[in-house]
Amino acid sequence: MDLIRGIHNIKSSDYGCALTIGKFDGVHKGHQAVLRNLVAKAHDLGVPSAVMVFEPQPEEVFAPLLAPARLSRLRDKYEALKALGIDRLICVNFSRAFAAQSPQEFVHDLLVQKLGIKFLVVGDDFRFAHQRAGDFTYLQKAALAYDFDVVSTQSFRMDDCRISSTAIREALSASNFERASSMLGHPYCISGKVVHGEKNGRTIGFPTANILLRRHKTPLHGVFAVKVHIYDKGEKATYGGVANLGSRPTLDGQRLQLETHIFDFSDNLYARRIYVEFIGKIRDEAKFDNFAQLTQQIKNDAEQAKAYLADNR
Repeated sequence: MDLIRGIHNIKSSDYGCALTIGKFDGVHKGHQAVLRNLVAKAHDLGVPSAVMVFEPQPEEVFAPLLAPARLSRLRDKYEALKALGIDRLICVNFSRAFAAQSPQEFVHDLLVQKLGIKFLVVGDDFRFAHQRAGDFTYLQKAALAYDFDVVSTQSFRMDDCRISSTAIREALSASNFERASSMLGHPYCISGKVVHGEKNGRTIGFPTANILLRRHKTPLHGVFAVKVHIYDKGEKATYGGVANLGSRPTLDGQRLQLETHIFDFSDNLYARRIYVEFIGKIRDEAKFDNFAQLTQQIKNDAEQAKAYLADNR
């Protein structure tokens, strides 16, 4: 699958596609139904299937403190879309300047002139351009003027699907991982490259694989029993572990990160990508009076995680 990062990287050879626009956060079962239909429609039209997403997401630009926690990063979306047979992922840099363009500019300049869309599917609540003036009704009129078809995601699904990213966030916030997985169509994971940390865990026999979440919010906070999936030359190895997702208040942490102690594992993981699957919550993150108290709690957490994993094989 091709990845186009930025409008300036759209080439003349990219002209012509069946397109959908949205966040596709989590690429859950509801998204999957739409995307499979998009792939089929693109095949019927003889054009590539394409997905357009915005980075950062609009809420993260205009109201960052109120923006919802993401279920997936761009790389996770890329992998999920590729697995569904999407031909092209178009990642548009979203900024205040981009949002200030008129609905006509967005449709004529980007969708028609640059992408040459033949077919478009969006949510019937999709809004775009300056002051969110563009909507589904505008797109229907534009489709007649520029000779492309447009449908809503609701009508484009084969089944009545009430799955939403919001419902999945709520399930995760309640530590209902079974429900979240049923809506996603796969277990909920956070993936990322392992970075160097402060190595406090090594001093007490609990080294951790650390993933920085940067500006990435998460619907989860606390200590969890997890499974860690590590890929090497196409082969997957899975280990149990205990993970802390938060800012490490006892150590005056300032960054949101995922720290995972992997049971019975000692290889070097720095700069390698791992996938951390959440199995069950052990406790909320807490601030302890001293490092000795934290050390004892980590030992207790590890034992609880091992017991939880043994009961949920």
